[in-house]
Amino acid sequence: MTNQELDYTQPLGLDVGTSRMVVARAKDKKQSYDAQLNAFITLPYSKLAESLLQRENVFHEVQGSDLVVAGNDAERFAEVFHVETRRPMVNGVLNPDEPHSLAVVRRLIAKLLGRAAVEGQKVFFSVPSPGEEINGPIRYHEASIRQILAELSYEPTPIEEGLAVVYGELAASNFSGVGVSCGSGLCNVCLAVLSVPVITFSVARAGDFIDSSAAQVTGDRANRLRIAKERSFQLNGFSTDRVHNALTVYYQEAIAGLIGALRAQISSAQKLPKMEQSVPLVLSGGTAMPRGFLDHFTRILHAEDFPLRLSEIRVSSDPLHSTARGALMAALC
Repeated sequence: MTNQELDYTQPLGLDVGTSRMVVARAKDKKQSYDAQLNAFITLPYSKLAESLLQRENVFHEVQGSDLVVAGNDAERFAEVFHVETRRPMVNGVLNPDEPHSLAVVRRLIAKLLGRAAVEGQKVFFSVPSPGEEINGPIRYHEASIRQILAELSYEPTPIEEGLAVVYGELAASNFSGVGVSCGSGLCNVCLAVLSVPVITFSVARAGDFIDSSAAQVTGDRANRLRIAKERSFQLNGFSTDRVHNALTVYYQEAIAGLIGALRAQISSAQKLPKMEQSVPLVLSGGTAMPRGFLDHFTRILHAEDFPLRLSEIRVSSDPLHSTARGALMAALC
């Protein structure tokens, strides 16, 4: 059996994110990634429209009277038709208000992973941690993703997103420290000691909160604000640009809420393990990517005493792939 075949049958890591899905594969002692936007739009069905989509190799399927364009192509078509992309997930779980949600997620996972190379091929997939605004739906969401993967002949195992960040980012500290995934639907947090999760929780004010809140005060579409935020936004104070200022206000609110939750969770923890050394805190996810995010986060965190000794605070060098990479690392263990 060749090395290529060995890599092909190795375990996989899957980040089932509200904004993007990412699969991580091991290849030549490195990782490779594939991603799709976790979004879709619907168009009225017609044979002509379907044939045009097929000719242009657009990722789609027919569902009743709708043509559902999903994944990366959804963003392009949303701009063409001046409509908002729709999300099959919200706050880290399947969107109960979207009738197409489960079907779209199934199609995206199948596109990214394909069928298992061998029966029972391992895949670790991310799930959110419980939080004040999300708890019960996690079980249904997890069971649904597990079923989709099992139908593709995989052996699926869930891993909380914050713990996946610990696996992906904190090998140098023996997988001890705080992993934070600042995503679109949620910010997921895990304090782990020697890879064992001690505190895990999620906060709902994340990227989607920033986008939708800023859209309400600027009159823009949330999808356009997300694109602008990812391409050029910097958290560097206020300016004469109203979109920049709106994003700044809600970024500051989201960061303050995340740090407040971190303080409260660690301060109230019962029987926190005794740690002789300070530990790192690493930030990942698309919401943590803008320039200035780390400086603002660090400044707010240090404004008051923090109930945990930190050796460093940093942003992942590859924040969009951190969760998938950690899920892969866990699957390979």
